[in-house]
Amino acid sequence: MASESMASAPLTLPVLPLDDEVVLPGMVVPLDLSDNDVRAAVEAAQAAARPGGGKPRVLLVPRVDGTYAATGVLGTVEQVGRLSDGDPGALVRGRDRVRIGAGTTGPGAALWVEGTAVEETLPDPLPGSVTELVKEYKALATTWLKKRGAWQVVDRVQQIDGVGALADNSGYSPFLTVAQRIELLETADPVARLRLATAQLREHLAEQDVAETIAKDVQEGVDKQQREFLLRRQLEAVRKELRDLNGEAEGDESDDYRARVEAADLPEKVREAALKEVEKLERSSDQSPEGSWIRTWLDTILELPWNERTEDRYDIRGARAVLDAEHAGLDDVKERITEYLAVRKRRADRGLGVVGGRRGGAVLALVGPPGVGKTSLGESVAHAMGREFVRVALGGVRDEAEIRGHRRTYVGALPGRIVRAVKEAGSMNPVVLLDEIDKVGSDFRGDPAAALLEVLDPAQNHTFRDHYLEVELDLSDVVFLATANVLESIPEALLDRMELVRLDGYTEDEKVVIARDHLLPRQLERAGLEPGEVVLEEASLRKLAGEYTREAGVRTLERSISRLLRKVAAQHELGDRALPFTVRPEDLRELIGRPHHVPESAQDPAERRTAVPGVATGLAVTGAGGDVLFVEASLADPETGAAGLTLTGQLGDVMKESARIALSFLRSHGAELELPVTGLKDRGVHIHFPAGAVPKDGPSAGITMTTALASLLSGRLVRTDVAMTGEVSLTGRVLPIGGVKQKLLAAHRAGITTVVIPKRNEADLDDVPAEILEKLEVHPVTDVRQVLEIALAPAEVSVGVAA
Repeated sequence: MASESMASAPLTLPVLPLDDEVVLPGMVVPLDLSDNDVRAAVEAAQAAARPGGGKPRVLLVPRVDGTYAATGVLGTVEQVGRLSDGDPGALVRGRDRVRIGAGTTGPGAALWVEGTAVEETLPDPLPGSVTELVKEYKALATTWLKKRGAWQVVDRVQQIDGVGALADNSGYSPFLTVAQRIELLETADPVARLRLATAQLREHLAEQDVAETIAKDVQEGVDKQQREFLLRRQLEAVRKELRDLNGEAEGDESDDYRARVEAADLPEKVREAALKEVEKLERSSDQSPEGSWIRTWLDTILELPWNERTEDRYDIRGARAVLDAEHAGLDDVKERITEYLAVRKRRADRGLGVVGGRRGGAVLALVGPPGVGKTSLGESVAHAMGREFVRVALGGVRDEAEIRGHRRTYVGALPGRIVRAVKEAGSMNPVVLLDEIDKVGSDFRGDPAAALLEVLDPAQNHTFRDHYLEVELDLSDVVFLATANVLESIPEALLDRMELVRLDGYTEDEKVVIARDHLLPRQLERAGLEPGEVVLEEASLRKLAGEYTREAGVRTLERSISRLLRKVAAQHELGDRALPFTVRPEDLRELIGRPHHVPESAQDPAERRTAVPGVATGLAVTGAGGDVLFVEASLADPETGAAGLTLTGQLGDVMKESARIALSFLRSHGAELELPVTGLKDRGVHIHFPAGAVPKDGPSAGITMTTALASLLSGRLVRTDVAMTGEVSLTGRVLPIGGVKQKLLAAHRAGITTVVIPKRNEADLDDVPAEILEKLEVHPVTDVRQVLEIALAPAEVSVGVAA
C-alpha cells in the first residue's frame, strides 16, 4: 500500500477560522491579519513554534453561519508581511486534512483544539478505472482552463500525479460553492474525492455549453436581411469615400468581383465556388491578408478559359503536308497525328464530341535520343491541328506541388504547371508538351511523377482537381505530348497511361534533307548571310553528316554548319574570301578541320581495329541512340600463371555473365568448332570494351564476345564490314534483343555493310527505313555457328594469332 499523506500522531493546533471560505490541501492563500481571529491564531502558532522546529502551524477550519466544519486543514505559515493593499497579512499553505476533536488550552488568545491527521491510502499500482478517471479530470480541467485563457495553468495541472492532490487542486475553481468545497474537504477517500471533483467540473462545463448555445442562438436570431442591408450600405459608403479620395469615376470600379463572376462564362460548380469566395471577400476587411488571397484566387479563376476552345483543322491532307514540310522523317508520329485528326473528324460528324463527360484527347510519349526533333515536333503538331501550343519543362522538377499546385493555406500559393499551361494557352484544348518527363525526380516534397498519373490518364483527367483551385478542371480535350530520352527511367504506371512512339534517329539521307531545307536557311540568317551568298553542295552536306558528325539527331550537324558559315563570313570580312561562295567537299577540311569519324571501311587495312584476331564489332544502344561497340580479347602468357577470366571496361553484371557464357560455350564446343581450347585452362582470358569511362550493360553483346574469342583462338580475322548483336545461350542459341532499328542506323553511319541479328528479331526490320535496308546485308541467325561462318574471314587471310 502506498500512502499519499501519513500522520497518525495527535495534533494540538490553534484554530484559524475561515468565514465562507475553504482551503484544501495544496492550496496557498493570503490571509488578512487585520481580522482578530486570524491574527490571534497566527500569533498563537508563532508563540508555540520552537526554534528550529519548523514553520508555525495552524488549523484552517471553514466556518459557515458561526458553525465550524468537522474537518480542517493543517496549514503552515509561510510568510508574514504586507498584502498588496498595504494591510498586514500572512501567506498560509494547506498541508493535510485533520479531523477535529475536543478543545484544549494553549498560548495566546486563539482557540486550541486536538485533532487527528486523516490518512490517505491508494493501491500501487493504480487500477485502470482510477487511471482513466485521472485522464478524464485532466482533460476536463484543460478544456475549462483554455476557455478562460489560463494557458499557463494547463501545464501545472498536467504535472500533478497524485489522485488526492489532483482532486484538491479543484479548490481553486471559482465556480464551486462553499458547500461543494466543504464536501470535497470532508471526503477522505482520494478516489471518491476525485470522482466528486470530476462530476462537479463536468456539470459546470455542461452548463457553460448550454449557456453558449443559447447565446449563439440568440445572436443568430437577429434579422439577417436587416443586418446584410446595413452592412452593404456601409460598404457602399466606404467605397464611395475611397473613389472620391482617389479621384475615380463611379463606373470605373475594378474590384467588383461579384459582377465579374456573374458576367463570366463559368461552369455552374465553379460559379458557386467563386460566389462563396466573393462573399468571404465582402465580409473581410481591407487590412486582412485573407482578402488578397481571395482576390488572387478569383483572378486565377476568371482568367482560365473554362469554355474557350479552338476549332480543329479537319483538313487531313493539309495537316500531313504541314508536318512533312516542317519535319523530315518521323513517319510514326505523323501517322499517329493524322489518325487522331481523322478520328476526331468522324466523331464530330456523328455528334460524338463528348462521351461520358470525356472528350477525345490524346496522350503520346515521344521517346528517342537527343536532337531528333521531339520538342520541335510538338509545335508542328499544334500548327497542323490549328491549336495553341504550350511547353512545360519538367527536367529537374522534384516538388509534387509543381504539378498539382500549392494549397491556399500557404503564403504565395500558386496553381500547378498544368493549370498555368491551360491559362497561358487561352483554350481548353491546347497541345501541351511535357518536356523531359524522364528527368522528373522525387524527394521529401513528394513525387511529381505520381501527380502526373491523373493528368495523363484519359479515364480520369476530365475531373482533374488542382490543390490551389479546388474545383474540377476538364483536361480530356488536351493533346499531351511527353518527351523522354530514356524509357527505363519513366515509372511503369506512368508509362502505361501513354501511347509510346519511338524516334530512333535519322538516316543519312534524312539528315541531308533536314540540313538543306531547315538547318542551312536558319544558320544563314543567324550568320547575317543572304541565301545565295554561301551554297553548300549536297555532297558537302553528306560528308558533314557522315564524317564530321555521328549522332542520332542533328544538333551537332547544325553546329558544324554554323561553324562553317561563321568561318566563311569572317574570311569575307577580312578580304580573304569572295562571295558568293560554293562549299565543295574538298573545302571542308580547310574551313572546319579534319573529319572526326572516318568509317572503318575507309581506313587503311592495317590500321583497322579488326586487323588482328580477337577484335569483333558489336552494336549497342545508348541514351544518344545507337552506336558501334568494339570487343577486344587476348590470352595471357602461360608462364605468368594468370588463369581465369578478366573483364574490363565498366561492365554491368548482365554483360559479365554474357562473357562467362561465351567462354563456357567455346570451352565445351571447341572441338566441334575446330578451335584449340585445350590451353584455355592454363592461360588467362582478358576481354576488354574500349571507352572504359562509359558504363556498359546488357546481354546483346553475347555473340560479339563469342566471335572475338573464336577469332582469337582460331587466328582468323573478323571481317571489317561485319557488325553483330544478339544474346548467346550456353547451348549456342542466339536470343532476341532490343533496339534493332537504332543499331542498324548506327551500323550504317559507321560504314558497316553486313549486320548479324537474331532470327527472332527479323520482324523488327519492318521499322527500319527501306533505303537503309538496301545498303545493308542483314543476316538473321539462330545459332552461334552461323555467326562464326559469316563473321570470320577464311583462315588463309589470317596474319597470325594474337596471344
